[in-house]
Amino acid sequence: MKLTTEIKEFIDRSILCWLATVSNENIPNVSPKEIFNYYENDKIIVANIASPQTVLNIKQNTNVCISFIDILVQKGFQIKGKAKIIEKTDSEFSEMEKILTKMTGGNFPFSTVTKINVEQIKKIVAPKYILYPETTESEQIESAKKAYGIKNEL
Repeated sequence: MKLTTEIKEFIDRSILCWLATVSNENIPNVSPKEIFNYYENDKIIVANIASPQTVLNIKQNTNVCISFIDILVQKGFQIKGKAKIIEKTDSEFSEMEKILTKMTGGNFPFSTVTKINVEQIKKIVAPKYILYPETTESEQIESAKKAYGIKNEL
């Protein structure tokens, strides 16, 4: 499946994503990831900075789910797919490393990358949009700022 312009924009706006994996024993693991981006038109890549359980699980079971939202708009996407750990010796690593290192400024070294081939895409929306369909994104942003204690700048 292709990543649309809208999905790529949400990836650009999201500060964190959550990557869910599962072990061979069917024990789930969800881990926040800060350094992630889209790659080509149908893949997401994640820097494995401090991710030993994530890496181990993907080596045992390639099924993953990654979710990200714009915390103020409270919309985003859930993406399911197959993951592969890309090592420094893999031909793709160098190109992926450039994209992710640009995001880290070189401050967070990583030796592997998780590459996710997108298979399913589902929108995430806050319940308020469903329960109160007249809710605008502007109203939701103001509500979220209040809830998070974010003050508007003058």
